[in-house]
Amino acid sequence: MLAYRLAAVALMIPAASCGQTTDDPFPDPIEASEGVIVVGFDDFAALPDVDGQPARPMLLVDEPGTGRLFVVDMWGPLYTIDYAGASVTPYLDVNDAVPVDASSRERGIQSFAVHPQFGAPGTPGYGKIYVWTDTRDTGPDPDYAPDGGEDSHDTVLLEFTAGDASAPGYDGDAPRELLRIEQPFRNHNGGHIAFNPTASPGDPDYGMLYVGVADGGSGGDPLDMAQDLRSVFGKILRIDPLGTGSANGRYGIPQDNPFVGEERALGEIYASGVRNPQRYGWDPANGNLYVADIGQNAIEELSPVTAGADLGWNTWEGSHRFVSGSGVELAEPRSDPEITYPVAEYDPVDPLFGDRVAVTGVVVPRTDRVPQLRGRILFGDLPSGEIFHVSADDPPAGGQAAIRRVLLRDGQQTKTFLDVVRETTVEQGRAAAERTDLRFGTGPNGRIFLLNKHDGVIREVVP
Repeated sequence: MLAYRLAAVALMIPAASCGQTTDDPFPDPIEASEGVIVVGFDDFAALPDVDGQPARPMLLVDEPGTGRLFVVDMWGPLYTIDYAGASVTPYLDVNDAVPVDASSRERGIQSFAVHPQFGAPGTPGYGKIYVWTDTRDTGPDPDYAPDGGEDSHDTVLLEFTAGDASAPGYDGDAPRELLRIEQPFRNHNGGHIAFNPTASPGDPDYGMLYVGVADGGSGGDPLDMAQDLRSVFGKILRIDPLGTGSANGRYGIPQDNPFVGEERALGEIYASGVRNPQRYGWDPANGNLYVADIGQNAIEELSPVTAGADLGWNTWEGSHRFVSGSGVELAEPRSDPEITYPVAEYDPVDPLFGDRVAVTGVVVPRTDRVPQLRGRILFGDLPSGEIFHVSADDPPAGGQAAIRRVLLRDGQQTKTFLDVVRETTVEQGRAAAERTDLRFGTGPNGRIFLLNKHDGVIREVVP
């Protein structure tokens, strides 16, 4: 594994006087023009509206066994798309199994994952898809509940098993519930779920499901759960969805998880101290895992994740100590050697952004499909649609000085993703989009897709 530079005081972090707090810890703006990578894009496919509202796609992944892409809409539908983008086919609607709570921008289908054996007949994972969703159905007892809060709703992990994985639509029975979490507040619910795509059969990580759980919501982690290793909140879990060794008997706990056997911690926990781990991704070249963790008021972070890592929340927000709602303290950045600090981070005051920021990602291209992106870590800002890159071979040591932009070529013009989405919404007769809600998707042979929640169009990045 790459040795991450977690120096106590990184060169990219500005010095400051002791005790000073701010929501602008990185006063030098992100470079707007130097180091920009310009890529092309093609309209790939379009998702249908749901009850007159544009689709809210959250994730797009490849399923090589059946030669299709799967994409989920936050409202509840899951679709398949052929590799040419010519056919979008409804596969299943999660609402048929549980009522999806998609009543706000942050609730709904959080993520989904296709088992790596989905298209391999005769294997334990054949036909299995996992969905991580918010639901209004709070009748069943939760497996994990917070100590406080409002009992807002539940987030559940469901396992769908198709009879024929190659069928155009789901032909299996009702899903099996693996895990249920009672949410204390209405924001910061689930996060990303995924299987490690760099793991091969026989590897200890093959078939292990990573499950992101946010800190429970409100603001500032008021129930102090992200640092509590007895709580699932504010964690990235790693489970065996086909096992049975958990407390509820519905999934397994890998014996090589970092806290297995420790009374002070849940065995499911892979990493702790995250606030809202919306997206993460692996570097195909070396297996390094990075998470895009949405911040509070001062710092959005792209951080490495290793077994047993503590990313600091809510003691730290990125490289700086968290100080309630007032921001972060600038004194003694990155000074706790037990914390895993970001490789890149940015603040909401930067002129590139509007009134809100939220980091998203993460893709590490290692093919020559789009040569200029090879060896970069791709991430971005969810509301503004800004797309960023930093080096994957020599990751920076925090701050935003190394962050550079990715812009889109549209004919003779260079545009941001928000420019593109806004123009399309106007052409569709909708109100001009004021944000993008950017998500990335990945396909075969290094294909990269851009998703948004305003025009229903999936776009592919091209040279």
